[in-house]
Amino acid sequence: MAKKSMVNRDLKRAKMIQKYAAKRAALKATVLSPGASYEEKLAAQDALQKLPRDASPVRLSTRCALTGRPRAVYAKFGLGRNKLREATMRGDVPGLRKASW
Repeated sequence: MAKKSMVNRDLKRAKMIQKYAAKRAALKATVLSPGASYEEKLAAQDALQKLPRDASPVRLSTRCALTGRPRAVYAKFGLGRNKLREATMRGDVPGLRKASW
């Protein structure tokens, strides 16, 4: 089980990413647009750097929905490898079963 503080920190980051998503997208569009002047691009880049660090989607990590484990999380199921294996053995995951040959 992951620490509650780490799980809560990731939830806080997710909220911040949603909060700044539109502003961040507009600034990035200005920076990448070929029609914008050099000064506009510099101003947009400066404003982008002044946004909070946690507003960047790269800082969000995937976590297991049950345990909060940050590594070995299967995005398709939202579970860590251990919990995915347990759910597979119980037959809770449709279309997935243990390989045997």
